[in-house]
Amino acid sequence: MKTTKITIKNLFGIRETTLDGKSVEISGPKGSGKTSVLDAIRYALTNRSDRDYIVHQGADEGEIIIETNTGLSIDRKALPAKSAGTVKVRDGSMLQTRPAEFLAQIFTPLQLDPVKFTQLSRQEKNREILNLIEFQWDMNWIKEQFGEIPQGVDYGQHILEVLNDIQAENGIYFQSRQNINRDIRNKQAFIADIAKDIPSGYDYDRWNNYPSGEKYRELERLREQNSRIERAKAFRSGYDAKLRGLEAQRDMDLAAIDSDIARERASLTGTMERLKAELKATEEKLSGMEQRRQEKADVVQSKYETAAAKLEKDMGVAADYAGREPVDTTALSQELDTAEEMRKHLNEYQRMVAMQAELEDLTEQSSEFTRKIELARELPAKILETAKIPVEGLTVENGVPLIRGLPISNLSDGELLELCVDISVSKPGQLQIILVDGAERLDKESRDRLYAKCKEKGLQLIATRVTDSDALEVTEL
Repeated sequence: MKTTKITIKNLFGIRETTLDGKSVEISGPKGSGKTSVLDAIRYALTNRSDRDYIVHQGADEGEIIIETNTGLSIDRKALPAKSAGTVKVRDGSMLQTRPAEFLAQIFTPLQLDPVKFTQLSRQEKNREILNLIEFQWDMNWIKEQFGEIPQGVDYGQHILEVLNDIQAENGIYFQSRQNINRDIRNKQAFIADIAKDIPSGYDYDRWNNYPSGEKYRELERLREQNSRIERAKAFRSGYDAKLRGLEAQRDMDLAAIDSDIARERASLTGTMERLKAELKATEEKLSGMEQRRQEKADVVQSKYETAAAKLEKDMGVAADYAGREPVDTTALSQELDTAEEMRKHLNEYQRMVAMQAELEDLTEQSSEFTRKIELARELPAKILETAKIPVEGLTVENGVPLIRGLPISNLSDGELLELCVDISVSKPGQLQIILVDGAERLDKESRDRLYAKCKEKGLQLIATRVTDSDALEVTEL
């Protein structure tokens, strides 16, 4: 879409002028009204101006009418009050009910002030170029991609800048992954330190459930049983000697009794003659001697039988154990020693297992952050596959736009203006006009190349250039 006629009345420093659809260079000294033409066209399209006075001094109203080869016409009127004014936008016979929205779709800011674009900072230039890449997205799209809204990101930026910030080294995902990886390394070191003291193939369940009390009771029982067996064998080996000792004691006791009786009998017999009077009593006493002996002998025999019976009883118990062989408790003792040694590691093993579980969780978190970082790095390529790219040779790397592989900041002012030309003709239905204020800032070669490119692209160029001339000159290009 090209302009066929531009009529300006009483706007800024212009009383009245008319331009056709041809490219022109307006040159002359400073203050001669060159920029007023450009300001009027910008005002017609945007309803904005940096100037304090829009309507020409002394006039009641200012007006600009832009007509195009597609039947579109823009008629904007301004009143002395800066905020007042009206606009009518007709597309053929149809009057646009939302003129501001409609006009915003037929131009880019770069068309209206490309020189200002050359003066922007590197970051601002990048943002202006990225904003030309059309891709529909919102916060729901971000949440669908990442499962959340990543924090610490300026979502007022272009989507490619947003994605670059998400994957950046100072971004929350990268920093969080870095912190988690540090925790992973620390836990791996702790686990290795614990593991070096735990025997290889350590069976936690076995030693945790090992019945130490039961095993110790079994060992004590076996040791007591073995002790009884040894005592029984020793007891049995002394049985005969003990029995002979009992018999000898019995015989000695009986011999002592016989000796006592013999002495008493001899004494009594010796005195029988002298004690005739006592004969009867003595005879009675003598006749009871045998009974007394028998009573004492019975007591001795009873003691013997009791001791022998006890000996036989003990011998029976001993015989029960004496026939057995002692049980070898070496294996059980070694098992208990091993169990005690292994059970010392239970708490550290549990700590190690808990750390391993934490390590697995941290590893999963780190992997998820890596996935999201890689996603943020892969999405720009996918976006560029489907997005509308305004300029041939435009690519984006790490959120930075490149023109034929070079950053925007590497381009000269002339090349930047040529880039604005490419952008101006890239969008179908866009107004094919570009306004260059201050072309004197370009060297002649760059200026000529810019003018030639506009002509080659069929783009209407309206440029201003400060010269030493005393009068305002309009040169058709």
